[in-house]
Amino acid sequence: MEQSPLLDDYILNQSVDNPKVCFLGTASGDNEAYIARFYRRFSQAGCQPTHQELFRRDGRDLETFLLSQNIIYVGGGNTANMLAIWQLHRVDKILRKAYEAGVVLCGLSAGSICWFEAGVTDSFGGDLAAYPCLGLLKGSHCPHYDGESERRPAYHRLIQNGAMVGGVAADDGAALHYINGELHQIVASRGGAGAYRVGVSGQEVIEVPLEVERLN
Repeated sequence: MEQSPLLDDYILNQSVDNPKVCFLGTASGDNEAYIARFYRRFSQAGCQPTHQELFRRDGRDLETFLLSQNIIYVGGGNTANMLAIWQLHRVDKILRKAYEAGVVLCGLSAGSICWFEAGVTDSFGGDLAAYPCLGLLKGSHCPHYDGESERRPAYHRLIQNGAMVGGVAADDGAALHYINGELHQIVASRGGAGAYRVGVSGQEVIEVPLEVERLN
């Protein structure tokens, strides 16, 4: 949900016509303004938007509801808190079932980190840290690679010292598209937004730029 609708439109195009799209705002504490922003963006986007709150949970069956969606869109916020709440409500297990059933899973910031084995998070304040995630996708992930000055050096340090495995970093405005666990394509909503494969060779961190397609 950037200012530009290009990435959101790209997500919608990966599913069926008029898809059911569910927003999970857990990482923001189900912030009402964030949920309203989701509806403003998607209500006129040729889809059926809905959302599921966990901080103000209703009585419907979570598994039945989430598995009935075509797309599940996870918002940003506190990654560690989100994962803890998901575990409490078994949403982590439901999302794995959704992944295996072919539901499109997507998100930004915390909603991008969560699908990988580990991610770089500011959930605890202070220094950026490695944090284990759902593990639906192999490797680690670092968003905001160009948007926050501490991200790149922190990701390098955490990989180099063994706190997390290597993986893929993405600048703001770049999106990683995986199919069946494999990186299929990288798209961007703005010029200059990049993505990088980051790992170690011996004691040296290796960062390799990846091909990115600019959306129009």
